[in-house]
Amino acid sequence: MPVPDLFRQGLRDGWQVFDATQAMPNLPEFDVVIIGSGAGGGTAAEILALAGQRVLILEEGALKTSSDFENDELKAYTEMYQEGALRTTADGSISILQGRTVGGTTTVNWTSSFRTPESTLGTWQRDYGIDYANTSSMTPWFEQIETRLNVERWAMPPNANNDVIRNGCEALGWHWDIIPRNVTGCWNLGYCGTGCPVNAKQSMLVTTIPNALSHHAVLIHSARVERLDIQGDTVKGVFVSPMNTWLTRSDGPGFYVSAKRIICAGGAINTPALLMRSKAPDPYKVLGSRTFLHPVCMTAAQFEQPINGFYGAPQSVYSDHFNDIPLDQSRLGYKLEVPPMQPSVVSALLGSWGVENWLRMQQLSHTNVMLALMRDGFLPDCQGGQVQLRRNGDAVLDYPLKESLWRTVRDALLNMAKIQFAAGAQRVMPLHTGAEYADSESALVNMLENLPYERLKVRLSSAHVMGGCRMGLDPQQSVTRIDGRHHQLQNCWIFDGSIFPTSVGANPQLSIYAFVARLATQLAEQS
Repeated sequence: MPVPDLFRQGLRDGWQVFDATQAMPNLPEFDVVIIGSGAGGGTAAEILALAGQRVLILEEGALKTSSDFENDELKAYTEMYQEGALRTTADGSISILQGRTVGGTTTVNWTSSFRTPESTLGTWQRDYGIDYANTSSMTPWFEQIETRLNVERWAMPPNANNDVIRNGCEALGWHWDIIPRNVTGCWNLGYCGTGCPVNAKQSMLVTTIPNALSHHAVLIHSARVERLDIQGDTVKGVFVSPMNTWLTRSDGPGFYVSAKRIICAGGAINTPALLMRSKAPDPYKVLGSRTFLHPVCMTAAQFEQPINGFYGAPQSVYSDHFNDIPLDQSRLGYKLEVPPMQPSVVSALLGSWGVENWLRMQQLSHTNVMLALMRDGFLPDCQGGQVQLRRNGDAVLDYPLKESLWRTVRDALLNMAKIQFAAGAQRVMPLHTGAEYADSESALVNMLENLPYERLKVRLSSAHVMGGCRMGLDPQQSVTRIDGRHHQLQNCWIFDGSIFPTSVGANPQLSIYAFVARLATQLAEQS
């Protein structure tokens, strides 16, 4: 049975949705303009529209809906990811996967939904003065979002790719557990990263944005906000340009939108860059600093039995056995998960060239990949990266890699290999340009001792970006107040992951939803 396309039905019902590449209507002044439609922007849009605010959502990406999702990697990466899924740090050493479409990354993520770890909340409260960053204050907001987006522990059996974590950790006596996912009626297809064709993923695309549109919000997509119109300590409006057909640059005649309040929700990297392009006040030079990734390193393992990691829920099992904040401050904590095994992205991860890469890909159906998601920002030498502007005004993240990260990489590669061997792997390979498959743990240990731990040698990636406009009480150390309002701009709020003072230490979407729900509700009550 065909799955109804929510947007096609909504447009028939009178939703106000406009493509910026087409002729635009005359726009009134809005109560609120929200820049970005991902976890932060989508959450805020629903709350403020339901409060009776006249809301405009501006999204740089295109509108893609269930009718467009075809489980096609190339099409999805080109159309719905930042820089065609080729975004990297400034030196190219870390690839960064971020969505750019209506719904933002929530439309293309893998649905893992964790509450902010208590240790992270404690750090934010103790070191950054965020008084509500504690379990008792945040639990009602987590619960509200979990109910709204149907976040529940995944009830179906894990696919074999995820089961490697369970089997290996059980054999070793290490922690493992089931991942909560924001889905309903999931078909277990495994292609969450290319957009859900059956609307099972409870992204902003199918939940909060449709509800906001049903309450008279307006959506304009394929629209790049070039800069804010800042006059003194007030933002009067925004200057917008349509994107070209390929979404590679803004093109054509721009337009202006005025608003009483502005919410920046373009995500970490893009929100700091927008404020920089707008020459927003930054008297203490903190804008764009302490931007954090969860740097990820990986190991591949070959099994005798089929894995077929390209089918089934992408992430359903995790381990927090090493996801602490180390007391000795010698390494980072890290969370263990697996990625989905679609062939395009895996062919790049497995490395090598020509015949060797082809031979590795021939074993795809019997290959497991495990990842260590490293929590950056909790050690004295871990200051994160700095968002910068290229000459054309686009954003780029400079991200120094410290010795503590390299120690963590080596530690994580070894422990992931231990799990894979304990789960029955025949061979394991660190994803490193100088590595080969090792057929025993001792051979792998020897390899790890002799590999260079350097940028561009270890294959590093990240799907999570946080910070750059961090919250805090002290304007000399932060960009926004703890209610999300910009310290120097009286009518500008930042509602996305850029407000976090460190990385989260877990997949961040639920943290963004819950914190923004709290802040947007407070803002709605002020209206």
